[in-house]
Amino acid sequence: MGFVGRQAELAELDGLLADVRRGGRADRGQAVLLRGRRRVGKSRLVTEFVSRSGLASVYFQAARGASSAAEYAELAAAIAASTLPEAGVAQDNQPQSLTAALTLLAAALPSDTASIVVLDEIPWLLEGVPGGAGELQRVWDRHLAAKPVLLLLLGSDLAMMEALTAPDAPFFGRGKEMVLDVLTPRDVGRMTGLRGFDAFDAYLITGGLPLVAQEWGKGLSREEFLTSSFGRSTSALVVSGSRVLDAEFPQAGPARAVLSAVGGLGERTFTGIQNATAALRTASTLNASLELLSRKRVIAADEPLSTAAGAKNRRWRIADPSLRFWLAFVEPALSDIDRGRADLATSRVEAGYASWRGRAIEPVVRTALARMLPDESWPGARKIGGWWPRTHKPEIDLVGADRYPANRIAFAGSIKWRPKGTITNKEIDVLAAGATQVPGVTPATPLIAVCPGGRATDPRIRHTWIASDLLDAWP
Repeated sequence: MGFVGRQAELAELDGLLADVRRGGRADRGQAVLLRGRRRVGKSRLVTEFVSRSGLASVYFQAARGASSAAEYAELAAAIAASTLPEAGVAQDNQPQSLTAALTLLAAALPSDTASIVVLDEIPWLLEGVPGGAGELQRVWDRHLAAKPVLLLLLGSDLAMMEALTAPDAPFFGRGKEMVLDVLTPRDVGRMTGLRGFDAFDAYLITGGLPLVAQEWGKGLSREEFLTSSFGRSTSALVVSGSRVLDAEFPQAGPARAVLSAVGGLGERTFTGIQNATAALRTASTLNASLELLSRKRVIAADEPLSTAAGAKNRRWRIADPSLRFWLAFVEPALSDIDRGRADLATSRVEAGYASWRGRAIEPVVRTALARMLPDESWPGARKIGGWWPRTHKPEIDLVGADRYPANRIAFAGSIKWRPKGTITNKEIDVLAAGATQVPGVTPATPLIAVCPGGRATDPRIRHTWIASDLLDAWP
C-alpha cells in the first residue's frame, strides 16, 4: 500500500527543509522535535520525507535500556553506513561519550549542501546519559547548527519529549515542536475504501493507527475485519495496544489499573474508578495515577460546558484513540485469541459495540465540530463540549459556546449515531426538555443534531450534520 495521508506534516517538513536550503539565518541548521505515540507512524513519515527529498541523510534508532557505550557505537555505525558525503570519518571510530558521538556526526555533514539527520527515540538515547540533554545542546550550538542540516529528533514518550524543550531544559528554544497524531477519520476512510458512517467505524476500531488500518482490506466490513484480525494473535489490531502501553507503562500498577477501569469497564467518575479496583483504594494513589496518565496524554478529563463552572462534575475518558477500542474489546479477549477462539472475541464485540460506539464517537464528533466552527452560521460556537449534572441525567451531547465557562450558549444538541434514519420527534422532545436545565440555555437557544444517517426535517432542529459533513472537517 502506498503512503496515505500526512500531507500537512509533509508540507511542514518541506517548508523547514526549504529554510535550510535557502540559508540566510543565523543558524544554518534547523532542529525539529517530532513526538507521537508509538506505532502512530513517525518513522514511516520521516522515511517517506527523506526519500522524497533525495538528500544525503543518516537514520539512527535508539534502543531502550541499551548501554551508553553500545548506543555510541551504533550511532557511529549508522553514520558510517549513511549517504553523508563524509561518512568515512566514522569508520572504525569508537566514540566514548555522547558529545564525541554527536561531534562525529557533525563532522560527517556537508557544509555546502543540505542534509537530513534522524535520531529516532531520542529520549531513550538521552535517558541513560546523565546530563545528556545538555550534551545535545552543547554540540548543537557549537557544531551542528552551523551546518545546513535538518535535524529530526523523534520520540514516543510525549511527556519526555515535552520536557526536552521546557523553559528550564538545555534545549529550550532550539527546536521546532511537531506532534504527529493518529490518522484522521478521513485518512482511514481513504485507506480502507469506506465512506461516511463506515469510515468512522473503521476509525474507531483501528484508532487511526496506520499499521492497523493497512490490514483493513479495501471495502471489508467491520465483521470481516474483526474476524480476520482476531484469527491471528500477531495481527496489528491485537498487538497494537500492548506495544503502546508497554513502551510507557512497562510495570503493572495503579496507572494500568486506571486504564482498565476507564477504558475496559467504562468508568468515568473519580468514585467509579476508585471502586472498580482494589489497587486504588486511597484517593492519593488515584490522583497520582490520573495525573500521570493525563501528563502522558493517555486519558483526559471533560467538564460540562455551560455558563456555570463544572469542575466538580468532571468525567474521565481515554484520550488516545489507539487505545479506546483495544482496552474495551481486545485486551479482555487476549486469552481467547491466543487459544484460537476468534469467535468468542468477535461475539464480545458484537454484544457491546453499539453501546460503546455511542460513547466513543462523542469526542470525535466534538473534535470535528471544533474544526469546522465557528463559521458564518455559528459565530459564537468557539468551544464545543457537552453538559451533564451531578446525577448525569439529563445528558446533553453537544453544547456550543463562546468560551469556558460560557458567557453565551450558541446551541445545544444531540448525537444519534446510527447508520440509517435521523433524530426522531420523541428524541427531539427529550433534547428540548433536557436543554432547559443547562445553565445559560434560553427558549431562544437553537437546537442542533448530529445524525450520520440523515438530516432532520423537524423545524425545531436548526441544523443537522451528517457523516460526510464531519469527514469534511479533515483535509
